[in-house]
Amino acid sequence: MKKMIEMKQKSTVLITGGTGFLGSHLTKRLLKEGYEVIILKRSFSDTRRISDVLSDLTFYNLDECDIQQPFRDFSKIDAIIHTATVYGRSQESINEIVQTNIVLPLRLLQAGNDFGTNTYFNTDTAFNKCFNKCSVPYRGLPKYSLSKKQFMEWGQEFARYGNIRFVNVKLEYLYGPEDNDSTFTTYVIKECLNNAAQIELTGGEQKRDFIYVEDAVSAYALLLKENPDQCLPYQEYELGSGQALSIREFSEMVKKLTNAQTKLNFGALPYREDEIMFSQANIEAFAKLGWQPEGNLESRLLQTIEAERKALHII
Repeated sequence: MKKMIEMKQKSTVLITGGTGFLGSHLTKRLLKEGYEVIILKRSFSDTRRISDVLSDLTFYNLDECDIQQPFRDFSKIDAIIHTATVYGRSQESINEIVQTNIVLPLRLLQAGNDFGTNTYFNTDTAFNKCFNKCSVPYRGLPKYSLSKKQFMEWGQEFARYGNIRFVNVKLEYLYGPEDNDSTFTTYVIKECLNNAAQIELTGGEQKRDFIYVEDAVSAYALLLKENPDQCLPYQEYELGSGQALSIREFSEMVKKLTNAQTKLNFGALPYREDEIMFSQANIEAFAKLGWQPEGNLESRLLQTIEAERKALHII
């Protein structure tokens, strides 16, 4: 009986993208902090990242149940954290992008509003900052940019007239263990660990704000502790380290830390059309809450490299 009472006193958080990179780290962190965690996934989702905690959480397969089912099963879902996304890099259709980036989160936002959820946390990306200000889509991922902007506008609408608070988190360049092989950071790390002959790169002058996944997760965890009754209905936070480093400097750091002989062939690839040459988070809002990254880039990169080294069985 005591255990049941304790379970009822836990705050309940619903996460989309819980099997993905950011979502899996977030799921494990919140379970460790004592939250009741629900994840929405597909019946065919790869759960390897959370296989060790599956028995500790509740999951629903979106292709097998109604979106409102979790809200009916739990007396109160305190917060929704939306991390699922489709970028369109793998030739996904417009319908797939719209379904994941607009329809699914909008249905969740409506359900949260109807069932008394306090806060909806939306995960946005930093390169949408210019698009949101000047209405010019990022040509590298125009359909993704458009879909994220449209959903953010719905979030503002719900915050203005609904019963649910909407928090938009603009995430900078995330990296860390168990990231997808297709990401730039993981690709460079693995190529250097394998001592590839060379890596073809752009000129490397573009600067990015690299944020370690556990540091990003700690920022979300801090936001969850805010009292929604004492916050604005709509808020935006930029989430990064607060420092920008060039792609050239990042790649050279990885090469040094892995002791690779790999040639970094800068200039072998052209810049993308409308390449973003500088992106850096303004983390003043997080600093006011008492948050800052726990480690510097070099120490966090070493952690990532060692994790990838183990995964590749490299001594």
